[in-house]
Amino acid sequence: MNVIDIINKKKYGHELTNDEISFVIKGYTKGLIPDYQISALLMAIYFKGMTDLEATYLTLAMRDSGDVLNLDEIKGIKVDKHSTGGVGDKVSLILAPLVATLGAKLAKMSGRGLGHTGGTLDKLESIKDFKIEITFDEFKDQVNKIGCSIIGQSGDIAPADKLLYALRDVTGTVDSIPLIAASIMSKKLASGSDAIVLDVKFGNGAFMKTKEEAIKLAKLMVEIGKNAGKHMTAILTSMEEPLGHKIGNSLEVYEAIETLEGNGSDDLNEVVSVITGHLLLDAKIVKDFKEGYNLALTTLKNKSALPKFYEFIKAQHGDLNFIKDKNNLLKNSKMLKVASKKTGYIESMDALEIGLAAMKLGAGRATKDDEIDLFVGIDLHKKIGDKVLEGETLYTLYHNNKGLEEAEEITTSAIQIGQRKKSLKLIEETIN
Repeated sequence: MNVIDIINKKKYGHELTNDEISFVIKGYTKGLIPDYQISALLMAIYFKGMTDLEATYLTLAMRDSGDVLNLDEIKGIKVDKHSTGGVGDKVSLILAPLVATLGAKLAKMSGRGLGHTGGTLDKLESIKDFKIEITFDEFKDQVNKIGCSIIGQSGDIAPADKLLYALRDVTGTVDSIPLIAASIMSKKLASGSDAIVLDVKFGNGAFMKTKEEAIKLAKLMVEIGKNAGKHMTAILTSMEEPLGHKIGNSLEVYEAIETLEGNGSDDLNEVVSVITGHLLLDAKIVKDFKEGYNLALTTLKNKSALPKFYEFIKAQHGDLNFIKDKNNLLKNSKMLKVASKKTGYIESMDALEIGLAAMKLGAGRATKDDEIDLFVGIDLHKKIGDKVLEGETLYTLYHNNKGLEEAEEITTSAIQIGQRKKSLKLIEETIN
């Protein structure tokens, strides 16, 4: 085959075959096809798009560029979830012990945070001595024994995705829905689970800014997963305000524990319970989604998943004495409480700006190589629709003297107070 012929074929809007896509991905991964030719192909895909079948071929070629994990040694149906990223999204920290408590097996590989979106691995590393790097055999053994494990992604998982993403980043082709879908799903399919729930976020704090874009992405990822033989569900969730109250790594672990103690915010309880309901149905533990949802919510409220959280932390070498007093997570930073300057209702929150404010404090990375402060962040005392009085604490900044003035200015500007009591619809749609 000839790369130029393939570029021209896509340039004129024709559908590429499985063999053509596989040829390109194998050649690029092996260094046989140069960046400039792949850049041309990416731009042709950006403008001409891909059919669902083409996107599936691309995903599978990227998946097969590295290791594809075999989880057959784990008994039962293996489940997983993926979020497209948001502000304050600590769902995985709660979901893993919850799903395991209810009898499913969650074998999860997670990533680090970049930009205003947090990463599950960074959050877990705020727990003293917690290990995100364990052997694959230890990973499988842990899931068999206690029902859950969360580890870092292997360097051999979908290497083609790392190469393509770096090129997309410098060629203006990041925001192509087929390329986004293939990037996400290549890693998910390589991770070996049988059933996957996707939490596709949209709004000012999400990568997908509109509901319409999010629906397109969700439908394509579900179709790719189904074509690869997986049980797939996607939920569309709003990121017009942060999820929960706390943003920042150790703060989000604190809030995850609060939620497992039965004191979670309504929005956090809802998202976790909806995802768990779908996973329990996929794992054949419940007869229908409603039963799974109710079981999940009841388990959160009665605190019965909390012991599993501690079991999970201990299994990955975390210091139980440290984590059982959750206030330890807040002791490595200083606090600044910021009061409201007016009385009224919270009418809107710019989740992106609040995420950027947390970055100013040191909670996030501008590049993959940046060092972050695991113990700084923002605690929002009010959410959209809540009443606030003049002089009442609106939010608290946890800081270590970095970016404090900027973070306060950005956060205050991001929270709009008016006289209308508004409500926010959290979950817009389910696709399966």
